[in-house]
Amino acid sequence: MDKLKKLIKSVRIKLFVTLSMVILLIIVFLVLVNNFVFGQFYLYSKTKALKSVYKMVNNYYINDDDINMEAQLERIAIKNNFDIVIKNNQNVNIYTSNKDFFSTFGQMNELTARFNNGNGQEIEKSDNYTIKKMKDNHNGVTYVLLSATLDNGYLLYIRISITSIEESVKISNNFLYLIAGFTILIAAVIVSYVSRKFTEPILELNDIATKMAKLDFSHKYRISDVDDEINNLGKSINVMSDKLEKTIKQLRDTNIELEKDIEEKSKLDDMRKSFISDVSHELKTPIALIQGYSEGLLENVNSDEESRKFYAEVILDETNKMDRLVKQLLELMKLEYGKREFNDTIFNIVELEKEVIRKSKVILDEENIEIRFITPEEINVFADDFYIEQVISNYVTNAIKHIKEVNKQKYIQIENVVDIEKNRVRIMVFNTGDNISEEHITRIWNRFYKVDEARNREDGGTGIGLSFVKAIMNNYGNSYGVINKENGVEFYIELNLNL
Repeated sequence: MDKLKKLIKSVRIKLFVTLSMVILLIIVFLVLVNNFVFGQFYLYSKTKALKSVYKMVNNYYINDDDINMEAQLERIAIKNNFDIVIKNNQNVNIYTSNKDFFSTFGQMNELTARFNNGNGQEIEKSDNYTIKKMKDNHNGVTYVLLSATLDNGYLLYIRISITSIEESVKISNNFLYLIAGFTILIAAVIVSYVSRKFTEPILELNDIATKMAKLDFSHKYRISDVDDEINNLGKSINVMSDKLEKTIKQLRDTNIELEKDIEEKSKLDDMRKSFISDVSHELKTPIALIQGYSEGLLENVNSDEESRKFYAEVILDETNKMDRLVKQLLELMKLEYGKREFNDTIFNIVELEKEVIRKSKVILDEENIEIRFITPEEINVFADDFYIEQVISNYVTNAIKHIKEVNKQKYIQIENVVDIEKNRVRIMVFNTGDNISEEHITRIWNRFYKVDEARNREDGGTGIGLSFVKAIMNNYGNSYGVINKENGVEFYIELNLNL
C-alpha cells in the first residue's frame, strides 16, 4: 500500500512535470516564432508594400494615368504609416507625405551619402531600387528605406519605421511569459484534481486486491455510472471476488470433509491397532490357562469327576473373562475415539449413588465396610446416567478393593460439593487405606495398569476401570482425578448441574 501511494505520488509529479514541460515548450516555440518568424514576416510584408508603391508611382509617370496621384499616395502613406518623397531631376520636391521626412537624416546629400556609402542592412536590390534597414542615430528609431530612380529620372524615397514592431515583439514575449506562469499554476490545480480523481479508484482497487490476497472478500468496488476502463476493471474484480469466495468456500468445505475422513480413518486405524495390541496382550494368560486345562482334560490328568468338573469350570470362567474383556475393550475404544454418543438427561446424582451402594451391599457387608454420605438430598445433573453409573461403580469397586482399616476405622465416604458459580458438582469417593505413590498416581488411568498385579488377577479385575472413567470424563470435558488424603485416597469427578 505504501509503495502504491509513493507510485501514485510519483505519477502525479510526473504528470505535473510533463504538462509543465509541454506548456513551457509551447511558450518557447511561440517566443521563437514571435522573435524570428513574426519579425521577418512583417519585414517581408512591408518590403512587398514598398515595392508595390514603387511600381504604382513608376507606372503613373510612364503612362501618365488620369488619377489623383497625391490623394492616392496620401491614402497609402496613412494606411501603411509610410513617409513618401518624390523629387524631380532638379532635386525639387514634387510630393512629400511628411514634411519632416529629411529632418532625421539631415540634408539630401547626407542621406544619399549614407545610403550610398553602404550604411544600413541591405534587404533587397535591383537595377532601379534598393531597400535597406537603417537606424537613425539621433532618435534611435530603425527604419526600412526604399530608394529608387523612376523611369522618368525622378527620385523616390519611401520610409517606414519598424521600431514599433520590435517593441510589439517584446511586449508579446512578456505577455507570453506571464501566460506561461498562470498556465502552469492552473495546470498544477487541474493536474492535482485530475490525478486524484484518477488515482482514488486505483487505490480502492488496490485495497480490495490486498484484502482478496488475505482471503477477505467482504469489500466490493463501488460501481459508478461512468462507463470507462477503471469502472469495467472494478466490475471484473467484483465478479472475480465473488467467484474466488465461492470457490475457496467450496475448497474449505471439501478440505474439512477430507480432514474428517482422514482423521476418521486414522482414528479407526489407531483403534484397530490398539485393540489388537491390548487383546493380544491381555488374552495371553486366559488362553494359556484354557489351553493347559484343556490339555489336562484330554490327557485325563485327573480321572475323577470332581477334578474334571473343576477343569471345565476354570475353562468356562476364563472364557467368560475373555468375553467380558473383549466387550469392555470395544466399549472403551468407542469412548476413547468418540464413537459413542451420550444420551444426556436430567437425573438426581444422589439417587444414582445410593443405587450403586445398594448393588454392592453384599460385598460391603462381607467386608464390614461402613458407608458415609455427605450430600444434599437432591442434586440434579445433566449427563448420561448409564455411563455416570459406570464411573461411580468403578470408583466404589476400586475403593472396596483397596480399602484398609486405619485408626480402627474402615469406611467409604461419598461426598457431593455443589459450586453454583461454576455450575458444577464435585463427586468424591473416599476410602481408608494406603496412599498411592507418585510413581503410580499418574499412570493408574492407563489401560491395564495394575498397581498390584497378583491381587487384581485374583479379584477378577481387568485394569481398565479407571480408563473407563478417563474416557467418559474426557468426552464431557470435565475434570477428574485422585488425591492422597491423610488416612486414605479420594477419587473425584465433576458434572454439570441442571439449575
